[in-house]
Amino acid sequence: MRICIIAEGCYPYVVGGVSGWVHSMIQTFPKQEFILLTIIANRELSGKFAYELPENVTEVHELYLEDVDWGSVNKRHKTRLNQKEYHAIRSLLLNQEVEWEEIFDFFRNHNISINQFLMGEDFYHAVLDCYNLQYPDIVFSDFLWTMRSMYLPLFLALSMEIPQADVYHAVSTGYAGILGSMGKHFYNAQFILSEHGIYTREREEELIKAEWVQRLYKKIWIQQFKKMSQVAYNRADVVTSLYQHAKELQIELGCPEEKTKITPNGIDCKRFENLPKTPKDKKDYVHIGAILRVAPIKDVKTLIQAFAYARKRYPKLKLWIMGPYDEEPEYAAECFQMVEMMGIPDVEFTGRIQVTDYLGWMDMTILTSISEGQPLTILESFAAHVPVIATDVGNCRGLLHGEDDEFGDAGILTHIMNIEEIANAMVHLAENPQIRREMAGAGYQRLIRKYKIEDMKKTYEAIYREAAQRQNLEWEEQTEENRQ
Repeated sequence: MRICIIAEGCYPYVVGGVSGWVHSMIQTFPKQEFILLTIIANRELSGKFAYELPENVTEVHELYLEDVDWGSVNKRHKTRLNQKEYHAIRSLLLNQEVEWEEIFDFFRNHNISINQFLMGEDFYHAVLDCYNLQYPDIVFSDFLWTMRSMYLPLFLALSMEIPQADVYHAVSTGYAGILGSMGKHFYNAQFILSEHGIYTREREEELIKAEWVQRLYKKIWIQQFKKMSQVAYNRADVVTSLYQHAKELQIELGCPEEKTKITPNGIDCKRFENLPKTPKDKKDYVHIGAILRVAPIKDVKTLIQAFAYARKRYPKLKLWIMGPYDEEPEYAAECFQMVEMMGIPDVEFTGRIQVTDYLGWMDMTILTSISEGQPLTILESFAAHVPVIATDVGNCRGLLHGEDDEFGDAGILTHIMNIEEIANAMVHLAENPQIRREMAGAGYQRLIRKYKIEDMKKTYEAIYREAAQRQNLEWEEQTEENRQ
């Protein structure tokens, strides 16, 4: 079976939870052919992989969302829309029963210049219709240019030549969901949608906080992401999520409930057996590990400030910030500067590491993110018998407190950006080794019961097998050796 994985802004360019999941999925099914359809910002990132691709990846196709020269408009050979095509584009802008199949066919059948189309008469009149019907009280020129910038990346995606596959597996809605819907439409293939975080909600949170977007235009952008999610939900054969509340959000956003399936993350527990113990020269400390990308969404600045307060109360604390800091260099530089200006000792940025080299001698791990799905770092901590402090985002509450078991707390949950709460949690666990041991035990039991990688692999094997059957393809069972 030929499976096309569609990933936006992650694998194989960036190390992280979603990327690691994709890499693991491809390795899990070595007898299947995988092709990658990746969505990245621009051509500068092309081919700069952070992962060595498995042997069963046969092709990589890249879509660049910033790939148009606005100064290259050619006034000759303009494409004009017929009445049916114009009505479809208008339905897209007005978000009124969007005629997606007509739109898919238009961009495939016409070799158009996106520049010319956005600057042309048909798009102008469609925007004018939208303006007169929905936004007549704002400045039209601002509205027109906002619509052009908003639809540029979407039209680039719609113009993408989709590689043929039996199954399209998108790991988010958004532009990946659009490409998956196109693959199903053009090739009568199966379409699987797996959301690790709820894409629409994540973009909505980002837009609400964005200072560069005016209030009205935030609403328009949010509607844009919602309609992109809706097309993916409507056309997917299976829609997976990591936990119950995420499934509820998908249904709330318009996903038919009968398509939804909960597929929790899984951890290879064997990787975390016989981990290195605390080095002799570090045994005087209580070690806190933060396994993360140094990026705004991880709120490393709150983590640093909370550690500073906690260390004043418990001087033997040491903080290890373990993960890449070259992906958001400006933010990372601000974090380095904060540590220096505040004069905080015992904070170490390790850069990219092998988590198994450090987890065995961490006394606790911490995650201060403002947005998460179901963090693999928490499950890895459980596998290493380490308690966790985490903010109440995504499925962190369910992982730490349990959803359907009585094992007890596996760590401490705090509010987002609450420096005092986070500092208190650090001190509480530092002062109480017995509580740390009890929480570590609860986390490990929860992991073994529900979050083993074997369980996740069996779940997706069943999903892929059903997809193969619907395509009248033979499915070769994965052996236990392959699963490992």
